[in-house]
Amino acid sequence: MVELREYDQKTLQALKKLDGKGTIEEIVKASSLAHAAVMRAALKLSNEKLVQLQERTRTIVALNEEGRTYAEKGLPERRLIRSLFNLGGTAKIKEVTNNAKLKKSLEPIALGWLRRKNWAILSGKEKILRASEEPKEGTDEKVIGLLAKKNTIVTQELDNEMRKALKVLRRRKLVNIKDENIRTMELTVAGRKLIKRGIKIVEEVSQLTPELIITGKWRDTKLRKFNVSADGPQTYPGKIHPLQQIIERTREIFLQMGFTEIRGPLVETAFWNFDALFQPQDHPAREMQDTFYLSNPKAGRLPKKTIVDVVARAHEDGWTTGSKGWGYKWSHSEAKRLLLRTHTTAETIKYLSKHKKVPIKVFSVDKVYRNEQLTYKNTAEFYQIEGIVVDKGVTFRDLMGTLKAFYSRFGLEKVQFWPCYFPYTEPSAQAMVYVPKLKHWMELCGMGIFRPEVLAPMGIKHPVLAWGGGLERIAMLELGLKDIRLLYGNQLGWIRGTPLCQ
Repeated sequence: MVELREYDQKTLQALKKLDGKGTIEEIVKASSLAHAAVMRAALKLSNEKLVQLQERTRTIVALNEEGRTYAEKGLPERRLIRSLFNLGGTAKIKEVTNNAKLKKSLEPIALGWLRRKNWAILSGKEKILRASEEPKEGTDEKVIGLLAKKNTIVTQELDNEMRKALKVLRRRKLVNIKDENIRTMELTVAGRKLIKRGIKIVEEVSQLTPELIITGKWRDTKLRKFNVSADGPQTYPGKIHPLQQIIERTREIFLQMGFTEIRGPLVETAFWNFDALFQPQDHPAREMQDTFYLSNPKAGRLPKKTIVDVVARAHEDGWTTGSKGWGYKWSHSEAKRLLLRTHTTAETIKYLSKHKKVPIKVFSVDKVYRNEQLTYKNTAEFYQIEGIVVDKGVTFRDLMGTLKAFYSRFGLEKVQFWPCYFPYTEPSAQAMVYVPKLKHWMELCGMGIFRPEVLAPMGIKHPVLAWGGGLERIAMLELGLKDIRLLYGNQLGWIRGTPLCQ
């Protein structure tokens, strides 16, 4: 036997009154129950196979304020054609609009629809309107009349002609349209059999009060049972965005490893972004295809002359670094150009120009910008993880160990380092991690030891271990994503469904 609660029984009784089928609203009215109580009963009765739930969508249409005005006075084109026939069927436009007493703003609308509906002909330099007979009521006018009479109508109940007319009224912004979900409950065969056997509604009490206990009435009172295993209502408390959680986790790992965080401006000069890192001024990456340059202001200030001069010499002939440089005439104006930084290494080298005392261990997790096409794996704006270690006698092996320790905190244990080229480090490599789910290796960051052409102009006398890579790649691995755009798409369903990062 199915044990039914009071509002389950009352819902079944209401369905009996409605001949076995009714909408939730009809059942609420027939049972005198609250809407929430009927919905709870619907779920219970549906689970017990006593009723069948159905849901459909209908579109409700109502006149807006402007539409109600036209329902009362007539559409602007109807008022205009009436005015024309009041003047004999032929008259100048000015006379017709004055006679119709239309607002100035409605005159072009009325004339436009008059010609579109072929109700009148406009001819001559004097702009004369002519019409042979007053047109019959159009379908759009019939719809407006129907809405004025009924207040609302359901589009699914209209014929094709009236639906077409409704689309026109919607384009003219004379109606408000909204979709409405209609839930229907219908008795099953089991439900009808249960009702036929008879239902005795017993009042239930949801709370045991002192009065019931003192008077002893609790013995004869039916207490409502609660299903403690039922799912509670879904709640969506505020939480930090998944990407921001990973940013904070990254910072925490670096801090635990003894690093200090540094930050810098988003807008930087080409000097710090490229020149100080020994990247030649004719390098392809410096072109507009890869870099966002500012148009106003176009140029910024260079640092003190002593630094600028030696950086220029390093580019032109290598200065005292033992290098031949790039062999061109270095340009001050090119170095002054302002841009959206393409990497946070610009802040790293700027920091090193002012801090010489070793050991130095600093990192940054910050925004960078590159002029790239938006795809499932690239964005024009992303976060870069940047770090350096400066100390006496540090080696490339120390750099590999540092990165392995960092990535292991994200559960990435299988890390390899593949040789590659970067303009400002030598030797250079890229850190690769094997992703079992994808069954391939993924690049996480570029790394290396700063070249003498970078260090000497800044007065740095010890090895600098450096690395930099995109944070979003770690985020995609951590969150199991295949499309980087999801991190920035603000899809509420995905944000709600993504658990807090460990």
